[in-house]
Amino acid sequence: MTRRYRLVRSQAVAKPRSDVFDFFSDAKNLEQITPDFLRFHILLADEHAPVFEGMLIDYRLRLGGIPVRWQSRIESFHPPHGFVDVQTRGPYRSWRHVHTFEEISGGTRIVDEVDYEMPLAFLGSLAHVLFVRRTLERIFDYREAVVKRLFGTEDASGLPGGASRW
Repeated sequence: MTRRYRLVRSQAVAKPRSDVFDFFSDAKNLEQITPDFLRFHILLADEHAPVFEGMLIDYRLRLGGIPVRWQSRIESFHPPHGFVDVQTRGPYRSWRHVHTFEEISGGTRIVDEVDYEMPLAFLGSLAHVLFVRRTLERIFDYREAVVKRLFGTEDASGLPGGASRW
């Protein structure tokens, strides 16, 4: 039996939703918000191609020093409210990442909801406990710090600058 996992992150920033959405929906910006230890590189035929529903995006990265190829498909795209990407090829049995952008007083709340399954049944569950969960936390912590530096934090809404739950 395969176990499903969920990571939810929320962050409030002091910029208009349209600006924040434009940044996140530009695939080339993903490299900027991904930590160096992953050696993440996006492989786009046209670096300036806008994201659209159905778009396939290929990535190259390293997990624990092991080279990995990953492909995502933009499952839905609803400017400026959000979009969904799903893994079509990569290290997870399944991966679905919902990006939501909500207008709040003084800025935008960014919500990331990632639902995923590990491959290899018991071995995948063990890898999740030993490595994957911590790695995802590091990746999203880094992302939160970069987004805070780029857009500022909106504290007036009463929302925490960032929150996580599993």
